[in-house]
Amino acid sequence: MKIFVIGNGGREHAIVWKLSLSPLVKKIFCAPSNAGIDLIAERVPINVTDTAKLLDFAKTDKIDLTVVGPEVPLANGIVDLFSEKGLLIFGPTKAAAKLEYSKVFSKYFMRKYKIPTANYEISDNLEDAKSKIDNHGYPLVIKADGLAAGKGVFVCERPVDGQDAIEKIFRDRIFGSSGNSIVIEDKLDGEEASYMVISDGSKYVPLSSSQDHKTIFDGDIGPNTGGMGAYSPAPVVDSEVEDKIKKKIIEPAIEGMNLEGYPLKGTLYAGIMIKGKEPYTLEYNCRFGDPETQPIFVRMNEDLLPYLIESANGNLTRTSMKWHESTSVCIVLASKGYPGSYEKGKKIEGLEKFQRSEDLFAFHAGTSRDDKGNFITDGGRVLGVASLSPSIPSAIKRAYEGVSMLDFENIYYRKDIGLKALKYR
Repeated sequence: MKIFVIGNGGREHAIVWKLSLSPLVKKIFCAPSNAGIDLIAERVPINVTDTAKLLDFAKTDKIDLTVVGPEVPLANGIVDLFSEKGLLIFGPTKAAAKLEYSKVFSKYFMRKYKIPTANYEISDNLEDAKSKIDNHGYPLVIKADGLAAGKGVFVCERPVDGQDAIEKIFRDRIFGSSGNSIVIEDKLDGEEASYMVISDGSKYVPLSSSQDHKTIFDGDIGPNTGGMGAYSPAPVVDSEVEDKIKKKIIEPAIEGMNLEGYPLKGTLYAGIMIKGKEPYTLEYNCRFGDPETQPIFVRMNEDLLPYLIESANGNLTRTSMKWHESTSVCIVLASKGYPGSYEKGKKIEGLEKFQRSEDLFAFHAGTSRDDKGNFITDGGRVLGVASLSPSIPSAIKRAYEGVSMLDFENIYYRKDIGLKALKYR
């Protein structure tokens, strides 16, 4: 089969890598790709937002399956367009993807279908928002309605934090139209986890649990990022909690979207807060998480492709996946300054050391090559180093050994990825 993967981050590198292992795959194309993906797929120089050109390529090259990585093309309706032209594509329609690209819709949806989540209010202007946060009580969380690359959430402990957040959103317009409305909600306490499933619109196959590390600094402080690391499985999601996640969060969402008339095919991602064995929904996404995909796919012990095909066709016949019993930890290496401004073009040293490793994987995110062929930094999140090891302590140790094999000017990474899991030993 000829596969077309859309995206250019660490998640897409993991998708391409996993699909490249399938005996069903003849060739993989990726648009717009990155320097690491280029090693195993043919680059297609088309931006993820140029839906018409992506469609033309898929038609001309007779692509058998297109897999959409990031959220923006889903929100732009790429699945609708490909499906109308008779092309098989993995992912939700624009209407179904609203569960991710509108936090306001998502909260209304959760309330309607009695899905556990934080209490909330909605606001669409600065004065109204100021009144509501003054009356809400602290701590609270403020979320931009639209897509914001994982950076549209403000955890506000004090009134000054809330005021600063709404001024950035409504006055400074840091998120543009994505900040036309906001969600103001209670801050939930507990431990976070990520839980993803592959759905055909009615049935689903669960993936392994994981835990992301969203903030830039150790100790879960500082501004939110796209994700600074993750590990799988997450021991906070034991069998009791997992059963509740399925019954209270995953199944009502799939059934509810069906009732709304928007069957959700593709990936359903639930960001979850767990308190006292009870899961609460922080958010829904409609694509594979980044960086959670990297450690999850490293642990996946079977061919991913049949699941994607069956999901896209709306006829999942499988009910579960096989997994390595080992743990995987993924540590994101970023450019200093991220999630703010940062420099690009720094030479990356040490990637060749991963070529012969069976328990370390370097997934490229923001990379390219210079005119001498050297790998260089080309983004805020540059690389993800993932390990595969029998236990969480050994997986953490091995992942940081992998990190020590790499270097570039202004490298930055968190030093505490995976440590929360140690208390469950």
